Amino acid sequence: MGLFDDFSRFLETKLEEFMRSNPHLELQAIEEQLKEQEDDTLRLILQIQKQEKQLQDEILSTAQEIQRWNDRVNKAKAAQRLDLAQAAQERQAALLRQGNQKWGQMQGCKERIEKAKELYRQIQVRRKEVRAKAVEVAASVNAKANTKKEQSWDTKGWNQSASYANFKAADPLEEQFQRWEADEELDRMKRNIGK
Repeated sequence: MGLFDDFSRFLETKLEEFMRSNPHLELQAIEEQLKEQEDDTLRLILQIQKQEKQLQDEILSTAQEIQRWNDRVNKAKAAQRLDLAQAAQERQAALLRQGNQKWGQMQGCKERIEKAKELYRQIQVRRKEVRAKAVEVAASVNAKANTKKEQSWDTKGWNQSASYANFKAADPLEEQFQRWEADEELDRMKRNIGK
């Protein structure tokens, strides 16, 4: 295992050096992690909302059962069947306790949903900050690259042209469309959450 650990540390060190020398890539990696956290938080919100809906249905069902046993209590009392009335009251009390527990669980779900939504908003803000910084760093890197290109213009032949593959690798229009499409998807998911 020593060789594997040494190799693993070596790779981590090289990766850290690479990321430090390419800050725009590090920011892209952070933005991707934030995107994953955003998606995970959305899934969590939807899961808790599903639990809340299930608890609401159970509370409604329990309330109907409580009403049914209340009617039975009244019917048994009217018929002077105090033994049945007592048993029905005990059943009604047990259902009330059960309903109160479910109500408490539902309130807990509501609180968890609010906390998850707040976390989601915080992640969104952080992601926008990282994206803005990434754009700033990328612009800086591009400006430096353009300066180098201008300085080396005389060394390149007049008839040489940049290939499409090189243009495509750093295509700012492609990046803008990807960001725009991702933002549209997030907006759609936000609207679905708000419903």
